[in-house]
Amino acid sequence: KPLSQPQNSPHNLLESVHLNGHSTPSNGYSPGITPTPQQPSDSSAPFPGPPPAAVVERDQWGGKYEFLLSCIGYCVGLGNVWRFPYLCYRNGGGVFLIPYFIMLFVTGVPLFLMELSLGQYGSAGPIMVWKCCPLLKGIGIGMLCVSTLVCLYYNVIIAWTFYYLGSSFQSPLPWSCDALSNALICSNGTVGNSSMEGRHSPTEIFWNEKVLGVVNSEGLHDPGPVRWPLALCLLAAWIIIFLCMLKGIRSSGKVVYVTATFPYFVLIVLIIRGATLEGSLQGVAFYLTPDWSRLANAQVWNDAASQIFYSLGIGVGGLLSMASYNKFDNNVIRDTIVITVGNCSTSFFAGFAIFSILGHMAWRKGVPVGKVADTGPGLAFVAYPEALALLPGSVFWSIMFFLMLFMLGVDTLFGNMEGITTAVLDEFPNLRRNTFHKALFLGTLCFVFYLMGLLLVTDGGIYWFTLIDSFSTSFGLIIITLFMCIGISFFYGVNQFCQDIIDMICHCPPWCSKVLIYFKACWVFCTPFLLLFILIYIFLEMYNTPLQYGSYVYPRWGKGLGVCMGATCCLQIPIWAIVAISRETGSLKERFKKSIRPLNSWRVNNSNRAAISEEQVEPEQMEAPYTVTLTDMDFTAMTWEMGSDA
Repeated sequence: KPLSQPQNSPHNLLESVHLNGHSTPSNGYSPGITPTPQQPSDSSAPFPGPPPAAVVERDQWGGKYEFLLSCIGYCVGLGNVWRFPYLCYRNGGGVFLIPYFIMLFVTGVPLFLMELSLGQYGSAGPIMVWKCCPLLKGIGIGMLCVSTLVCLYYNVIIAWTFYYLGSSFQSPLPWSCDALSNALICSNGTVGNSSMEGRHSPTEIFWNEKVLGVVNSEGLHDPGPVRWPLALCLLAAWIIIFLCMLKGIRSSGKVVYVTATFPYFVLIVLIIRGATLEGSLQGVAFYLTPDWSRLANAQVWNDAASQIFYSLGIGVGGLLSMASYNKFDNNVIRDTIVITVGNCSTSFFAGFAIFSILGHMAWRKGVPVGKVADTGPGLAFVAYPEALALLPGSVFWSIMFFLMLFMLGVDTLFGNMEGITTAVLDEFPNLRRNTFHKALFLGTLCFVFYLMGLLLVTDGGIYWFTLIDSFSTSFGLIIITLFMCIGISFFYGVNQFCQDIIDMICHCPPWCSKVLIYFKACWVFCTPFLLLFILIYIFLEMYNTPLQYGSYVYPRWGKGLGVCMGATCCLQIPIWAIVAISRETGSLKERFKKSIRPLNSWRVNNSNRAAISEEQVEPEQMEAPYTVTLTDMDFTAMTWEMGSDA
């Protein structure tokens, strides 16, 4: 049926330009225009399909620095404090920095820019943004699965931090030798001389018995009762997250002014304090002394890559979601360089604060520095509290340290939760319109996460925590990022993607276009190759290395459960690819070609672009009425926008 000419609104003008001969039609559909509900019609013929929902105005960051601080706070987390220093000295000290920075510039920065650019250009969350290539919608679903697993266990770390923060207000500290309950342990020589090796210190007893209660559990099959002090701390943590995210980025964007800057203040203070301690230089020397022979070990390169993914938060949807609230013309290349270099510099900077204190603790105990540091939560909640207890004014330093850990954890959880909420709100825009329904959804989401997290605060909760931590961001995350890189480079088109970035940076400086040549080479060749190498190594290591926590070795069914967690995340890619292909018509080859082309609404879904487009599109281009014929496939193209209303 002939349709009357639409109103010349900026949104419709831009859509008509892209769908009426000025650009290549997408998805193989006939060039046409999707009528809006407000469009007047002088024909009595009924509308040939359901009208699309009205465009909902998306929030935007209150200022440039809110986005930068939110991303820095999201990337700079607990991994910068305990994971990077541990990996550094475990893999040859200062020589670890070589593979670390190689992985940063070959995989970390390119993938970081890809996520920020994709989210900013599409102005959509992890799922909706794949209108650029419907075949890969499963990547967004997989990101949502990874982010869900991370949120489930990450807030438990914040609960532990709350517990220690509350305990830090006691004088003397309950895990120090000055406490009456530890007098017998310390008098037996457990602390203070080399004979302590193989025996438990007061900090280990406090961590294992008072906090975790792991001594009362035999393993995964024996979780035991919920530890209610930890359960209350977990509830308080989720209430804080709920309140900070209640108004979206308008509230969380203000919170980061405190949460993202305070840890730097504490790190500077710890470095100054640590430099004055006896034995601190021994710890710094251990931190920086290179062992060149370790460069030939594949484990070093795998650890470097895993730390880049862990610290930058690549592949979980948080970066993509936060970038979707940017203005369309934001300089995403500049932001990428500032955030990634700032994050990795923080990791290196934190190493001096940590190892100066660990060097002092090793001097006090009379043991090598390598004997006082541990991996995972053990470093943050065993070695550090013990070091803090040795400092003059230990109560003050303990409060400052755990307050810093709390800030680091909250910032990272903001980003992960933003990935989930943005994806859901994009799929169900009615929630974004109704403030009460949005608050109800967010409250329900936090409460469900709290209920599931209760398993991790039982006596055997640390075993489940380690299992989820080990597999949630393992091979599944690498596969998701690998397909994201391949999909954008070869399906969507790396040249088109680079042009999209240039379009966003209206006045692109000469250095931007030159830097894009480097990123293009990484996206097409270097990054996929390195990701494939890491993936193969992970599978070999996972097969040959048993999973364990302390002396407890996980049973085969437990390890199999962890593999299922990772597989569930990455299997979303082929499942939703099959769904996308099955919705098209024609031969299998034709279906595949249609499913990798952007949907009609891809280049006009960013309402922030309307002002820019209004200057580029002249009304004179639309002088004469025109006639188009809509087919069933044109309405199939609107499925992404209308699926929530159907």
